[in-house]
Amino acid sequence: MLSKLVYSVSIAAALLYPSIGATKDSEALSPNKALTPQLVRESIKSNLENHLYQLPPRVQGHYGIRLYRMTGDEQYANAALVDLYAVTESQSFYACQLDKPGFIDSEAKAAIAVLGNGPRAKARKKALKPFPEFLFYTDVLLRFSSRIDEFGLQGPCHDKLLTALKSTDLKPGLTDKAMIEAWAAQLINYVYWAKQLGAGDYIAEYKQAFNQVYPQSRDKKLTKKQFRNKIYGMTHFIFAASEYYQYQVDAKEFAWILDYFEANIDRILTDATDDIIAEVGISFHLAGLSNNEVVSKTQRHIINAFDKTEKTIPSPKGNPDLALGEHRNVLAMMLLEWPTTLHQGPYFHRLKATKKYLPKQVKIKAE
Repeated sequence: MLSKLVYSVSIAAALLYPSIGATKDSEALSPNKALTPQLVRESIKSNLENHLYQLPPRVQGHYGIRLYRMTGDEQYANAALVDLYAVTESQSFYACQLDKPGFIDSEAKAAIAVLGNGPRAKARKKALKPFPEFLFYTDVLLRFSSRIDEFGLQGPCHDKLLTALKSTDLKPGLTDKAMIEAWAAQLINYVYWAKQLGAGDYIAEYKQAFNQVYPQSRDKKLTKKQFRNKIYGMTHFIFAASEYYQYQVDAKEFAWILDYFEANIDRILTDATDDIIAEVGISFHLAGLSNNEVVSKTQRHIINAFDKTEKTIPSPKGNPDLALGEHRNVLAMMLLEWPTTLHQGPYFHRLKATKKYLPKQVKIKAE
């Protein structure tokens, strides 16, 4: 059923806004042509939008949400609506069965199982052993419900979901050293999502735990992997506080992060991935510090990472696949051209393009 709904939304988007998914190819980039921030951004944008409807629904949604928040252009609303259908169906499945005997236990095990078997996955599974249900409450319930909430809506069985979240103490899992070392960025998302939904305020406790795990005195001993985890976590304090590019953040509140990035930018440019480097620059944009030298340094790095032939920022191993690299490339677009105004939502129920197409299981939040 979901596949039919998502397909219908995608077709509606293509019909209503043929410019997305049908962007004219930009001029071929000659090897000797000088790259500018605008040229790189427009080349990536053209490439992604020419292939947008060939990408998985989740990826279409990710792109549409971010482009809407950057531009306020309703042509991206239907791509974002694809995401709403997906998360609504998921919340319906999980939240509406919370009182079913054995459901939480079985789905918690399933959530851990899909992590995979790579080195990072193994570290995360090991860290989760003392907290077997943690991932279910955070990466499942919080993830889907917070996304719906960002759109000014409430999903199915919301009250049941919120009751379950409020009755669960997430602090032990959020502040555990092994958990922070395994996925710092994801944990800070869970912290802000919990506060967003009124399910608990763990921000101060997580910040304290994070800084205990990653004090500056430990920097020299950090492996490249752990340094990346630290930087990735720090960017997500800012990203989560902005509700993912919907609001500017207070530079003074996050000075401890911004000052650290400024002091350590050389190591960041050397040891971090392109995704993380772009996020460091965007952190300054979000704090209203677009003129900071860190922004120009990260922009130059991203421009140098751009592949003229593939019109994309490839993976660290050189893979140009758009489905796998959309996150990296939309971050590059945002870094290279930051708007003067951020746009909240999209609030589908207020937009002419989408208000008739809301999933039947959502309702508008009381304002």
